[in-house]
Amino acid sequence: MSSGAAEKQTLARVPAEDVVDYLIAEMTLEEKLAQLAGVWVNASTDGDSVAPLQSQMAGDLRSWEEVIANGLGQITRMYGTVPLEPLDGARRLASAQEQIMTASRFGIPAQVHEECLAGLAAWKATAFPVPLAWGATFNPDLVKEMARRIGTSMKALGVHQGLAPVLDVVRDLRWGRVEETIGEDPYLVGTVATAYVQGLESTGIVSTLKHFVGYSASRAGRNHAPVSMGPRELADVMLPPFEMAIRHGGARSVMHAYTDVDGVPAAANRALLTGLLREEWGFSGPVVADYFGIAFLDVTHGVAADPGEAAVLALTAGVDVELPTVNCYGEPLLRKVREGSIAESVVDEALRRVLRQKAELGLLSPGFSAAPAALSGPVDLDPPQDRALARELAAQSLVLLSNRNHNGTPALPLSAPGSVGVVGPLADDPFAMLGCYSFDAHVGASHPDVPMGISIPSVAGVARERFGSTRVAVTGNCEAASNEQIAEACALAASVETCVVVVGDNAGLFGRGTSGEGNDAADLRLPGDQHSMLDSILSACAESGTRSVVVVLSGRPYALGAFVDRTDAIVQGFFPGEEGGEALWDVLTGVVNPSGKLPISIPRSPGGQPGTYLHSKLAGRTEVSALDPSPLYGFGHGLSYTSFELSAHRCSAPTMPTTGTVTVSCTVTNTGPRSGAEVVQLYLEDPVAEVVRPVCELIGYARVELAAGASATVDFVVHADRTSFTGVDLCRVVTPGLVRLRVGTSSNGNSATHEVILHGPRRVVGFDREMLTPVKIRHDG
Repeated sequence: MSSGAAEKQTLARVPAEDVVDYLIAEMTLEEKLAQLAGVWVNASTDGDSVAPLQSQMAGDLRSWEEVIANGLGQITRMYGTVPLEPLDGARRLASAQEQIMTASRFGIPAQVHEECLAGLAAWKATAFPVPLAWGATFNPDLVKEMARRIGTSMKALGVHQGLAPVLDVVRDLRWGRVEETIGEDPYLVGTVATAYVQGLESTGIVSTLKHFVGYSASRAGRNHAPVSMGPRELADVMLPPFEMAIRHGGARSVMHAYTDVDGVPAAANRALLTGLLREEWGFSGPVVADYFGIAFLDVTHGVAADPGEAAVLALTAGVDVELPTVNCYGEPLLRKVREGSIAESVVDEALRRVLRQKAELGLLSPGFSAAPAALSGPVDLDPPQDRALARELAAQSLVLLSNRNHNGTPALPLSAPGSVGVVGPLADDPFAMLGCYSFDAHVGASHPDVPMGISIPSVAGVARERFGSTRVAVTGNCEAASNEQIAEACALAASVETCVVVVGDNAGLFGRGTSGEGNDAADLRLPGDQHSMLDSILSACAESGTRSVVVVLSGRPYALGAFVDRTDAIVQGFFPGEEGGEALWDVLTGVVNPSGKLPISIPRSPGGQPGTYLHSKLAGRTEVSALDPSPLYGFGHGLSYTSFELSAHRCSAPTMPTTGTVTVSCTVTNTGPRSGAEVVQLYLEDPVAEVVRPVCELIGYARVELAAGASATVDFVVHADRTSFTGVDLCRVVTPGLVRLRVGTSSNGNSATHEVILHGPRRVVGFDREMLTPVKIRHDG
């Protein structure tokens, strides 16, 4: 009997509770390090890769047999790197796992991870709306169900871990990855992301929180750029979503950010990854590297002289797994341990977390099967129920920004649109629906000869189906339009009764698009020639009396101040996924009453960045600056085809102790002619504090669906902890004094305000504080 066979038999007899300790004691150093890295099995090194530097940093170039000889920690994106039939991918994965288990002494399979930010990033899988669209729904329950569906598909394919959600809070709208975020408010980001985590984890898939932390605040919105942020802003804006998703979501993995904050890269920040995350918060799962993030300590950050030093820095800081493939945690780290630069006990700490998670996933169980469940039956990664959910989510995410024609009456819904024209760069482009982490945009763009794996109707395509003789004029792409194309669109606009102008972004990676990873913007003008194109088309509509509807399908908000008074209606969509075209026309025609609310402000002018609604008094409009950064439409804004009224505002008490609660209530009534949904929003104002505080911040919300004429009572139970902030001593505190609790339907709309005085001692609170504002909705009658 070979030693490998003997070890596997011995391992099978070890009690489950002792298996991790047994393996750590028996493994060689080479076997230990093999568990701390992944291999990108389908990645090419020919320069046509999904990420830059991949060809230069291909990692371990040994043969497959040599790579897996000591075991393997993770398999990177078996399904998400090239277009691959799901069944073929399942067969390849099963074969790879069998080889890994056979080759290594202990027969431990690899943990398999995939991207799943806008649906499972695999060919033929449902393309759901991007996270910014999730935020616009203000509907965590729907997001949770979406994540459960995504996790179910991943589970069937033999995947164990999903690299989602993104919990970065937007601070600069120019950043290319705004589309991957949930919005500009930490409470909205935290609650929606927590719901996603709960949905994914409910299927047994490990949810990976990213990017820890501060990534979205890079200077000038440039990808990977340094972050100039103090510890107070980091603690009050960036950290709360991660705290919620760990404590209330049960996330089991965290991914470090690429950036440095005040000169310390996240991948080398022991105070962050060990001191805060593990020791203060009690997080016990593995921390994984963002792709090539450990090597970047050497290549881009310059805090390490070579891959070995980078490995020592990252492992000491608390990064357990190198992804996507082996650059630093192989031979370079092996040499550093052997020469005494880092103790083997540090390797053991990371290994314990990795093996403990594998044990939780059943990968160390004697009965583990390498065959994914998908091999036992037909594989449909885009079933009708998932498409239906994608459509519902898309419809709830569309935000009606304005709806008033020159007569002062609503232009939408289009109950009788007459002759219809659809123009603009995105008029007939299915990619207008996809974010950069949707498979067909992320990977498919590099394989133009391979068809889309799913059906994605364009805006014009749906219009043709619904209205028959729809006329269409495509004005180039999002970055360029010819004079002839613009002239054709203007002529078409003048010849129809209703003209829908579709502008926005094409998502891509690292320069292959106008939104997405690496596609940062200099300012917030519509990309390319779209500003002048839209100006010309709206002029043609005005001269001919054509009803004009501007539809923005984008990954970030753009400055629309020059157009708001020149068009009859504006609808904002944030890459609404494969059913986005159908959902859009459902909203335009009134089949669906719009209910989306802005998770992010719409700027009035292209400048004035960075800026979000979450700002201090002097960061807004003041008399000491000629620049007015006020948004065109603020966070939380969104119109409906019906009307709502908030009344019977009340607060349970005028005071509360710094350990107590008050209940803020109101009645919301649908006073219009049809059913609809309103999002009631609760904001906190802290007018006098020991440090500068935001003008207002969201601390609660409730999406309330009501039939015409119906009412409901909304109760927000506000704990004093919800007023906490990071004080002068850098401790999170609840302080006595006056706060205002404001109830309304947007961050800057009409609202009712309750003044509450907190009394009692100044309290220091931590990870165990009350992070959520419970909501009760009581429908009348």
